[in-house]
Amino acid sequence: QVQLVESGGGLVQAGGSLRLSCAASGRTDRAYTMGWFRQAPGKERDLITGFSWNAVDPYYADSVKGRFTISRDNAKNTLYLQMNSLKPEDTAVYYCAARLGRSVLLGAGRYDYWGQGTQVTVSS
Repeated sequence: QVQLVESGGGLVQAGGSLRLSCAASGRTDRAYTMGWFRQAPGKERDLITGFSWNAVDPYYADSVKGRFTISRDNAKNTLYLQMNSLKPEDTAVYYCAARLGRSVLLGAGRYDYWGQGTQVTVSS
């Protein structure tokens, strides 16, 4: 089992930046694929970025490509999401997720562990 705790959400003006963190604890020695999802009110939970256990060739959804960057610090067991040039349509609850496997998969149902979520609100 692995536990995930997100932090770093908040209110920001359009064009601003935020960095989300996801601290992992528990069985962090296993090979996980990690990702960031987001869910806006009335919408599905969508994968916006992720990378496989070897952190090569991250996936980015078209909606965030060029603005968001996923990274990890293995020594701290922490996953990050740097969000730049934020837009009001980025407003959502952001979730960190992990799956036991070596591939980034798009479906939320394919992920085994979830954080509690952190709210990101972008004002126009």
